[in-house]
Amino acid sequence: MTLSLPPGGADLTRFDSHRAWYPVFYLTDLTPGRLYRFTLLEIDLVIWWDAAGDQWRAHRDQCPHRLAPLSQGRVNEKGLLECPYHGWAFNGEGTCQEIPQQPSGGQGQTSQRACLEPFATASAQDLLFVFAGAADLAPQVPLPLVDVLEENPQDWVCLDIFRDLPYDALTLLENVLDSSHIPYTHHNTVGKRGNVSPVNLEILQSDRQGFRGMWAEGPRKGTLGRQDTTFIAPSLMWHDLTSKQFGRTLTVVYATPIRKGECRLFARFPFKFASAFPKFVIKLTPRWYSHLGQNRVLEDDQIFLHFQERYLAQRGGSEQYAKACYLPTKADLFVLEYRNWLNHYQGDPFPGQSFSAPLSAEVLLNRYHSHTQHCASCRGALKNLERLRFSLGILALSILTALPWSAGQSALTLGLTLLLVGAVLGWLGLGRLRRSFYQGPPVPPRNLS
Repeated sequence: MTLSLPPGGADLTRFDSHRAWYPVFYLTDLTPGRLYRFTLLEIDLVIWWDAAGDQWRAHRDQCPHRLAPLSQGRVNEKGLLECPYHGWAFNGEGTCQEIPQQPSGGQGQTSQRACLEPFATASAQDLLFVFAGAADLAPQVPLPLVDVLEENPQDWVCLDIFRDLPYDALTLLENVLDSSHIPYTHHNTVGKRGNVSPVNLEILQSDRQGFRGMWAEGPRKGTLGRQDTTFIAPSLMWHDLTSKQFGRTLTVVYATPIRKGECRLFARFPFKFASAFPKFVIKLTPRWYSHLGQNRVLEDDQIFLHFQERYLAQRGGSEQYAKACYLPTKADLFVLEYRNWLNHYQGDPFPGQSFSAPLSAEVLLNRYHSHTQHCASCRGALKNLERLRFSLGILALSILTALPWSAGQSALTLGLTLLLVGAVLGWLGLGRLRRSFYQGPPVPPRNLS
């Protein structure tokens, strides 16, 4: 079918958030045979691999029989999605294939009421996308892709992370469109206060589908060159920077709305280096290791953004943004353009809804439930780390048991003691590393002495 509908629907005076594609997982974090649950725009979905259809499928996570969540079930031996409650089974199109309690010859599975509600899926640029509206409209709507990554894709090397954030997709997009906060918020992670300078932004083009802008001087006091920014409604933005020092670098962010006050971030950092060595180093870096550092960067502003959006809501929300916030410089031009787009095209996916009560800092900095348990790389690294730590603990206990028997044999005693010290230090070090998969530190690097 020809692409004939713009994202947001046919009504060009407003943007319908349900008439658009959103990323829900990196493909590398999905394993055929497992079921995945994701909430998109308050719609609970079950995501699974349909071997017969050779694709990932998404359906509303409710069995039509008694509304049990299908994500608690399994993919059975026939490759069907099986409900955990009574064993009803469904194919990739959502058609009921089996009702085990039905007498032979029964036709209950042929009713439309026995079918699952389907959601269209598509895979591109290492992401699984789901269309939030009627599945039959999905083929007419283009995917929100970063077009420059299609230019000689073999030349790009990419770091990525995802995380479920305790603030709105709107707040996330406002934050990442604003490059001027980096020297302060991310001081001692990816920024330095000494690099701050005036930020004179310019809007080049703007309409219902998003906008493009430019920062002519660029970051780090102009030492890196011009930076271009693109916002693709409703959930994608990227900064594009080419410098002599680093080559071409992108900062790509998707903000997938889960519910009011919660979204899933997909951050991608594609590089096209002038030399081969940096690309080689990045490819050698374990994905889980880069995620530890990237989580730390995300936590630089996680707590105050959670409160900031609640303060804005108390002052009238996005519609009163220009009155609620004082914006005297061009550094906030992209932020203001985004808020104008949001208000003009009614782009808020949860209009009229209120935020929940604020969460504690401990909950806001939790890494395990917001990332680790969903990330194949971090989940696997944590499991291996815990096995290694357990082995070191057993080794230390074994050495302690053996030490009394080495009395009178100084060389053996010294060797066992050194081995014991190494095992204990390794056990303690792995314990600190283990905690970093579960919780972020309470004090951001910018506030450390």
